[in-house]
Amino acid sequence: MFRRLSTLKVSRMRGFSALVQTKALVNGNWIDSCSRQTFEVKNPANGQVIGHVPDMTVEDAQQAINAAKQAYESKEWRSLTAKDRSNMLKKWHQLIEQNAQEIAEIMTAESGKPINESRGEVVYGNAFVEWFAEEARRIYGEIVPSGQPNREVIVMKQPIGVAALITPWNFPLAMITRKAGAALAAGCTVVVKPSEDTPLTALAVAKLAEQAGIPKGVINVVTTKQAAPIGELFCKSPDVRGISFTGSTQVGKLLFRNSADGIKRVCLELGGNAPFIVFNSANVEKAVDGAMASKFRNCGQTCVSANRFFVQEGIYDKFVSQLKQRVEALKIGDGKSADVQIGPLINKMQYDKVSGFVEDARDKKANIIVGGKGLQELGSLFYAPTIVTDVPTSAHIYTEEVFGPVVSIIKFKDEAEAVQKANDTQRGLAGYFYSENLQQVFRVAKRLEVGMVGVNEGIISAPEAPFGGVKESGVGREGSRHGIDDYVDIKYICMGNLKYD
Repeated sequence: MFRRLSTLKVSRMRGFSALVQTKALVNGNWIDSCSRQTFEVKNPANGQVIGHVPDMTVEDAQQAINAAKQAYESKEWRSLTAKDRSNMLKKWHQLIEQNAQEIAEIMTAESGKPINESRGEVVYGNAFVEWFAEEARRIYGEIVPSGQPNREVIVMKQPIGVAALITPWNFPLAMITRKAGAALAAGCTVVVKPSEDTPLTALAVAKLAEQAGIPKGVINVVTTKQAAPIGELFCKSPDVRGISFTGSTQVGKLLFRNSADGIKRVCLELGGNAPFIVFNSANVEKAVDGAMASKFRNCGQTCVSANRFFVQEGIYDKFVSQLKQRVEALKIGDGKSADVQIGPLINKMQYDKVSGFVEDARDKKANIIVGGKGLQELGSLFYAPTIVTDVPTSAHIYTEEVFGPVVSIIKFKDEAEAVQKANDTQRGLAGYFYSENLQQVFRVAKRLEVGMVGVNEGIISAPEAPFGGVKESGVGREGSRHGIDDYVDIKYICMGNLKYD
């Protein structure tokens, strides 16, 4: 049974608990696993168990796929007009907006994210529902001029069918809405597998989708700790026509490989190793603001978080000094407090990875000027915001994504060196740089080998902009008008033997 969330005031309990679900959603029914097994959901700030959800099996996931297929083929969804789908998505958007505080509290309780960031994610994630509600009516076809007088060439876009959506813990609402909003707008049905660390947020927004009138089976949510076999089922099932995954490059490669036999539509948003370049011409104060926003949001646990800081030698000391002051002033603690800026890391595996990277850098003679230690007095998963300078190229934090509150700073001499070092990675999701030189802005923006570039800006995600990377950071794009593309097939219709006389 669900246990009370420790972060919740009694006066808010009734409205909050209405969104907390302890069962998975399949075919419009809130159900347990066929094995009757459950798993705990813990608050990473204090280790307390805040709930239990079903540990769904492969058999359960197959039921969800069957339900999604049936819903796709029914007149209740596939035959709906774009306007009708749009109206349902708008209602879902409205309900998320009305329940924003409750969703934010659930998110903070299970992810450790500061409450202000959780509120911000609800707004951000819900913007994708609104965007794709509008895009549902803009999935345009074409009439192409024919080369023959008695023919017409018609091109239309149709939904691919059932889509499996595998989402991460760091943005437990936005990664669902960014995928599901596009899929539903296109006319697809979905099976969502949220992270085992943050299933309660997923179930809450699914409950609101149900209240919005979205028919049964259109959205199914499978909570599980059995990620590997269920992921394999998604890849191998002939009834799943598309897979969208946000997570590690290693897992993304596996899903890509396993989907090959079925020639599935695959959208992968994978790991990053974002460079953050500060040129001599930069406004240093704005660059520090951007660095703080990009690096320390969600305790550095974002795929577009700045990872490698390259600072030109002319402003190096000034930048490091100002950044050090800002980092030392960060408020660290349980995310339920409104003044907290940095919460815990999500789990022990992530904590061990971050602390291991810092110790590796220390052993290789890097300079730890701030932090570099755990904060056990706050909790077992808290790690101090850290700045590391004089980072050798052999250090793990130089070559690998940290996914934590650690800034590694490397000094450079000229633009060519900065761009070369920034591109010296197999990842290419986001990149950032600060410069007041217009010529330099255009040169560097074009030369960075990434899918997204922030110029004099540390926060770049937006529903109207295409989100995705190059190289080993993934394929496909989410958000924007391009976000629909992975959920539609293009059909060409040749109308022949027409008579216009």
